[in-house]
Amino acid sequence: MTDIKDKTLHLFLDELASKTPTPGGGSAAAFMGAQSAALTSMVCNLTLGKPKYSAVETDMQQLLEQSEVLRQQLTGMIKADIEVFDRLMAAYGLPKDSDEQIAARSESIQKQLKEATLVPMACARACASAIELSRIAAEKGNLGVISDAGVAAMAGYAGLKSAALNVYINAGSLKDKEFAEQVLKELEEILKFSSSEAEDVYRIVKEKL
Repeated sequence: MTDIKDKTLHLFLDELASKTPTPGGGSAAAFMGAQSAALTSMVCNLTLGKPKYSAVETDMQQLLEQSEVLRQQLTGMIKADIEVFDRLMAAYGLPKDSDEQIAARSESIQKQLKEATLVPMACARACASAIELSRIAAEKGNLGVISDAGVAAMAGYAGLKSAALNVYINAGSLKDKEFAEQVLKELEEILKFSSSEAEDVYRIVKEKL
């Protein structure tokens, strides 16, 4: 089976639109985040080596290294979301013909629900990082492609909000309420900070156009 990250964009979108539940919103969220990181990398690549921006050469090289690491992480999360969903569905499909089977099935479902909460949570964190990186690109990048730094921020924010929905839906089914509350508390803090950060990047970019 071809890894999702190695498929063409056309095929990925066809699968996203199909009747199959995966890839779904979680994979789309990771893809949005990966696009954000890729756009920041592009701004870096079109800034590096330009005499006009020699003062920020080191900063942009460091930013490029960070955005490329993040892009790879988020790309990997496209597949991770599919895998955790498949494991969760397998848990729901376990037999429940006896008390022992019912207990084992419930335990397996809860275990996979935790994983299905942690995967989009990791995506949310990564998308928040992508927004922060886009700010550096907006502040120091080549003015000729500065709008792309703004798009990076918007893509990162869309990915974050999308990942958050997947956290909410799975955390809401957890019996371990303490765990769920801790995750949701962190998520709300990320959303609050990143909402302001994304708007700041948008404003910075718009003022430079």
